[in-house]
Parts: sequence; structure tokens; C-alpha cells
Amino acid sequence: MSGRLFVIAAPSGAGKTSLVKAALVRDPNLCLCVSHTTRARRPNEVDGRDYHFIAPEKFKEMVAAEGFLEYAPVFDNFYGTSHAALADAFGRGHDVILEIDWQGAKQVRERTRDLATGRSGCTSIFVLPPSWAELERRLQSRGTDSAVVIARRLRDAVADMGHHDEFEYVIVNENFEPAVADLLRIVAGDAEDLAGGRAALAPLLRDLLR
Repeated sequence: MSGRLFVIAAPSGAGKTSLVKAALVRDPNLCLCVSHTTRARRPNEVDGRDYHFIAPEKFKEMVAAEGFLEYAPVFDNFYGTSHAALADAFGRGHDVILEIDWQGAKQVRERTRDLATGRSGCTSIFVLPPSWAELERRLQSRGTDSAVVIARRLRDAVADMGHHDEFEYVIVNENFEPAVADLLRIVAGDAEDLAGGRAALAPLLRDLLR
């Protein structure tokens, strides 16, 4: 890999996708590695831009052929980062960002680890919402999910956020512009104050990890 690899994860509703899109616009040296998924394409999505949309059978074939750096089930569908897509992203000569879940991030950390030093070959970032109430509000404001689905997403969010401490950096997405700036500071290597284990997160985590 010629560039640096950044892995970003978050619970549904934290705003991860919007942060990544804004960072890509503002830092031309960043490139997104497009993931594969078995879920249905939404009306506003473009195959190859938002995701590589493939049938479950094709996904299983790629798994059997060891075609993925990482993959995981999320909300009854599968998502994964293929070796080919990652090679294509690095082939453009840029730093690469993966927008995945905590399960995939764990696989990437393990599979890019340097056996000599024990260090991972990626920089991992987790995004948290500013409060439980705001997370609920964001999920409800989408207007695309039923109350049952929202309740499930909230339950899953608690499980997801329980893995925040596995990541090197944690961004709290309270206000969008400062959160984008925080992401770009991490990419620039100037974000020691955003370390995942910082004590300042404790009150927020008590609210979120209920």
C-alpha cells in the first residue's frame, strides 16, 4: 500500500457518511474505497459510487475466494471491502478511507498488523453522537424507517458504541463543521486531543451506553 489507510466506524445516526463526504471534498488527497454490499440500492444511490451492489450469492463466492480484506453482517445484509477495490483506491496515489462498521475495522486492524512491531497498518476513528436524545432525533428525522426498525437501530447502536475504545481516535459529531475539521486534523496527524481513551468522553459515554 503506497498511501495511508484510515478506517472510520460509527453507530447508525452518528453522521459518519456525511463527515466522510465532506472530508473527501476538502482534502483532495483522500480517496474513498467503495464497499460491496448485498442490500438493495436506494433511489438516490449509484452503483460503483456509493457501493458495489451485488447479489448474496456473488458475495458468498467472493468470500470463498478470499476476495475481501474485511466483511461483516449488518442489519440482515453483508458489507465488505474487496482487495480489488482497495488496490484500485491506492492505485490512484492517494490516502484511502474505509467507511465500515466496528467488526470490519477489527478485521482490518488485525490483517494489516505488522508482525515485527505489532502495530496496525491503519488509523482507526470512531464517531459518536453528542447525546442519546440527539441520536434518537436523527434516526427519527430520516423518515425512512418504521418505529420497529428505529428501536432496533438504537439497540444495535448501544452495542456498536461499546466498541469505541478499540479505536485510536473518537470524534463527537455535535456540530457538523467542527466534526469535519476534527476528521481532517486526524488525517493531518494533528489530533492528540481526540485520542479514543480521553477522560473527557466519560460523561457522554455514561449517557450513550445505557
